[in-house]
Amino acid sequence: MSALLKVTDAHVAYGKVEAVRAVSLEVADNEIVTIIGANGAGKTTLLNAIMGILPLTGGVAFAGRDMLQLEIEDRVAAGLSLVPEHRELFGTMNVEDNLQLGAFRIAKAVAARSFERVYTLFPRLKERRKQLAGTLSGGEQQMLAMGRALMGAPKLLMLDEPSLGLAPIIVADIFRTIGELRAAGVSVLLVEQNAQAALKIADRAYVMELGEFILNGPATEIATNQR
Repeated sequence: MSALLKVTDAHVAYGKVEAVRAVSLEVADNEIVTIIGANGAGKTTLLNAIMGILPLTGGVAFAGRDMLQLEIEDRVAAGLSLVPEHRELFGTMNVEDNLQLGAFRIAKAVAARSFERVYTLFPRLKERRKQLAGTLSGGEQQMLAMGRALMGAPKLLMLDEPSLGLAPIIVADIFRTIGELRAAGVSVLLVEQNAQAALKIADRAYVMELGEFILNGPATEIATNQR
């Protein structure tokens, strides 16, 4: 499989402190790849740097294009999308308006199809479309954050801790949807502390510790690794 996302020898620093060191990873078409590790391992930092929120030295190629010179919105237009850890929704706007913001770069006809797709994936959002985002439950807010990212029809969705603070039954729902995304042709790069849940749906996994990958391989192998 050819790499959709290819990160090579990535370094990310906060001032003089290097938070990510010499990290390389690949995500292929129609693949779910997870990065697991303890809090503070550098997982969120890496995703933010791939998205262009933080400066990165090394290489980031997406769909064969060099991403490092591109602004965040141009990376989104290229098909790369991030659902941040804290969701960052507009609480005083309704569900539909939050989703509309995810479609700001695409034509109206495409946006209409995106709405249809998001409401099929998340029927609850359709029921709540006129409700203010700030009044939704945690699980519904996570669905909305994912839905907003999907509105731009990304080729790769990066998810940062989608299970954070959610009840187990909601987590199961979210992870089932992630599996459905792959079936619909969207690759997923998933950062998750809930290692067991992530390894169940991922094809491959990277284990991160103190800013470096210490293990990587098929998710089934990582799941049985004592370390």
